[in-house]
Amino acid sequence: MTKKILTLTLLSALFLTSCKDNPKQDSIETETVADDIVIANSTDKDGKKIEMTYNNTQGMATVNFEGETIVLKEQKAASGIWYSNENYELRGKGNDIELKKDGNIVFEHKDDIVITSLKNKEGHTLDMTFNNTLNTVKVYVNGGEQIELSGEKAASGIWYKNDTYELRGKGDNLELTKDGQTVFKN
Repeated sequence: MTKKILTLTLLSALFLTSCKDNPKQDSIETETVADDIVIANSTDKDGKKIEMTYNNTQGMATVNFEGETIVLKEQKAASGIWYSNENYELRGKGNDIELKKDGNIVFEHKDDIVITSLKNKEGHTLDMTFNNTLNTVKVYVNGGEQIELSGEKAASGIWYKNDTYELRGKGDNLELTKDGQTVFKN
């Protein structure tokens, strides 16, 4: 019996020692990186809606249009976006979007943009790019820096502002102020 106990103890010690001396296995650490996802919605002049989900990591776009889910692969665009599959093509730049099916336009959105310029009696110019869809205006005094303003509800005429500037007026009679001081008036 002593012989069996001694053998069992020896085997146990050998087993424990061999487990302790095993070299550590290489480990692989993985990190899950979230995809760069952008979601956008648009409405055309007829009230049709389109939902677009861009996965910039995978170079794919998923479009939901009129109850259909369309998966598109990114193409190399000179400017803006371009995605396509065998039947559909989605192109756009800024807020302007066009979806074609088999070469025919089935959805199109273009922002309502108005570009105008005024000159006052001192010879100063006020160049303005109105985005009536977004209710914003980009203003340039004498071709200088871009000033971005957001539309406000005016009793009459126009009213756009940011934290520093304010553009108010009616018709061609406009005044741009900076911190309450007139910058341009015609």
